[in-house]
Amino acid sequence: MDKAAGFIEVDMFSSDVDDESHPEAAAFKELLEDVASEYDCTLCSFEVSSGTAVFSFDSEELTAEILKLLQQDENDES
Repeated sequence: MDKAAGFIEVDMFSSDVDDESHPEAAAFKELLEDVASEYDCTLCSFEVSSGTAVFSFDSEELTAEILKLLQQDENDES
């Protein structure tokens, strides 16, 4: 597997979503894999614990785009 470009950690689900096999987590992982395919890269890791998703791609470009979106969302909430 290629080297991850950094990890993204997001409080994504309710705390009862506690692993990757939960239907909500599995659907999110599938979405991330689709996005990775669009960017011609790979989802390197994906974990879910207590509603928090941690994932990484082997694309600095995609990682940067996601971080920008998360930052915009955070600014919109302020």
